[in-house]
Amino acid sequence: MKCPKCGSESHCKDGIVKSRQRFQCKLCKYRYTVEQRSTVKSVEIKRLAFEMYLEGLGFRSIGRILKISYGTVFSWIKKWGENLELPKRNEAISVVELDEMHTYVTQKKLQMDMDCC
Repeated sequence: MKCPKCGSESHCKDGIVKSRQRFQCKLCKYRYTVEQRSTVKSVEIKRLAFEMYLEGLGFRSIGRILKISYGTVFSWIKKWGENLELPKRNEAISVVELDEMHTYVTQKKLQMDMDCC
């Protein structure tokens, strides 16, 4: 670790400030703390994760591709979904279409009953 002021590597411990170790350079007597590494991912990585999710990739595959935890991806998507405001309709719905699967399954069931008898 180098002194931010003179670049010297000779330092000694000089107390703790806000739960972080403080150091003093032996050459220039400058006091400094070590910068904490940021685990915060960039906005670009988050945007890419959202795009991958919307394209149909799973949390684990997104995590493997971006080299981050799938739990992190899950929490990003969850937070994004909670903040998302869905479009709302003020007018009444006049026509509702049912899924065709119900009709298909019912017809299939009737055909099977007829074949058995």
